[in-house]
This record gives sequence, C-alpha cells and structure tokens, in this order.
Amino acid sequence: MTTHDTGAVTGLLLAAGGGRRLGGRPKALLRHRGRPLVEHAVRVLRAGGCARVHVVLGARAEEVRARAELGGCVLVENPDWPAGMGGSLRAGLASLAGTGARAALVSLVDQPGIGPEAVARVLAAYASEASLACAAYHGVRGHPVLFGAAHWAGIAATATGDRGARAYLKQHEKDVALVECGDVAQPYDIDTEADLAHLE
Repeated sequence: MTTHDTGAVTGLLLAAGGGRRLGGRPKALLRHRGRPLVEHAVRVLRAGGCARVHVVLGARAEEVRARAELGGCVLVENPDWPAGMGGSLRAGLASLAGTGARAALVSLVDQPGIGPEAVARVLAAYASEASLACAAYHGVRGHPVLFGAAHWAGIAATATGDRGARAYLKQHEKDVALVECGDVAQPYDIDTEADLAHLE
C-alpha cells in the first residue's frame, strides 16, 4: 500500500436531501449545466480521481434513478433520509463493507462550487485506513472529507440527525489533516431560493 494507491478510495456522494427550504425540490434533481445536479457531482468525483462512486439517494429516489444518468455508480437508498445527513452517511459507509475500499471520500450533492481540483487534493491525503482528512477553506474545515476505514464504525456510531461526522471529527481533531482548497473551490451550499443563483 503506497500513499499513491488512490484506487483504494471510493467516492461517497450524499444526495438524499429533500430540499425543504427549496419548496421540497430534491437537491439531486436541481438543474445545473442542463443536467441533474447529482450527475455533475458524480462527474466531479470521477474527474478528481475516484474510479468508484457510491451515491446515497433518498427524496424521490425513483425519480432520481429515472432522470439522472448514474451508470457505473452503486446506488444506495436511505429510507430514513428525512432524519438528516447522519443516516445517509451511515448508509453510505455501510454500502462500502466488503468492497475492498480502504477509505471513503465524502462529498455533498449541493456544493457545485467544489470541483475536481479540491477532490484530487483531499484524495492525495490518503495514506492508509487510519487516514482522516478534510478540505479547508481559508483554514475552516469543509468538504470533501476523507475517512479511512479504521474510522467508519466510530463515525457511524456518532452520525445522527444533520450532524454527519462533525462530532467524530471534533473528537479526533488532532488526527485530521486539513487540506487547503480555498484557492480552487468555493464551499457554498444550495439551501435556499437565493442560492439557486449559483447554478448554471
């Protein structure tokens, strides 16, 4: 296992949100550059170096499957998606069991300002199953994040509601490698009607 064996890292895209503040429009289906946003997010992970991608779906999952071209991805359904991102993260990590993945690179569907350059930088921080790394934006932790397999059980145990891995990362702050990406990406979220101006 070398530090450059990034084939051991699987991209994990969390795309289950229902867009509550967007009038109940699932974020995966928002239009960006003429296609569903979930397609764009998968392309970013692949262009950044993730050969394998798992996508966690939730809100209107059947419609997302029908309208988005997600060939080659492993699609994971989170029936508990209304409870928040924590359940999607747990479902996504569980889907990696037995696949040979040694780390997961986790990204969010509603951050189109984060492109392949940021993914590639965080991916390069992978060294082993003990790796923990986060993109940082002018020193502030953000996405994507890389979780070595040694951390998955601990993350799953603390990922509740909308907190995702926040509690786990706080507990292990000294072990987290921060990878500055503020020069190549913008970490805004598409959460409200005003945020839709970011989509093309």
